[in-house]
Amino acid sequence: MPLAITPLYVALAALILLVLTARVILLRRRLAIGLGTGGDAELEKAVRGHGNFTEYAPIGLILLASAELSGAAGVWIHTIGILLIGGRLLHAWGLSQSRGYSVGRSTGIVVTVTALLVGIGVNLVQFCCP
Repeated sequence: MPLAITPLYVALAALILLVLTARVILLRRRLAIGLGTGGDAELEKAVRGHGNFTEYAPIGLILLASAELSGAAGVWIHTIGILLIGGRLLHAWGLSQSRGYSVGRSTGIVVTVTALLVGIGVNLVQFCCP
C-alpha cells in the first residue's frame, strides 16, 4: 500500500525544518558564531527550536507513516499529522518568543505529545486488531 497522506505532513515538516534552519544560519552569520551559541540568548533560542524540532518530528512522522502503511483510516492519519505539525509550529513559535515559560511552548509540547500518543495507539490497534 503506497503512502497517500503521509507525504503531505512530511513536506510540511520539512518546510518548518528549513525555516528553523535558516533562522539559525542567519543568526550565526550576523553574530559571527560558527559553533555553539557564544552565550547569545537569541541564538540559543533558535538552536534549541531547531534541535527540539529534530528531536520530536522524526518519531512523529515514523508513527504517521507506520499507521498509514498498516491500513489505518485516513481520519487517524490526518489527526496524527495535524496534531504533530500544529504542535511543532506552536512550540517553535513559543520558543522564539521566550526562553522561559510561554503559552506557545507549553501548548505545543502538549499537542505534540498528544500526536505521539495517538500515533502509538493507532499503531498498536493496527498491530493487534488489523
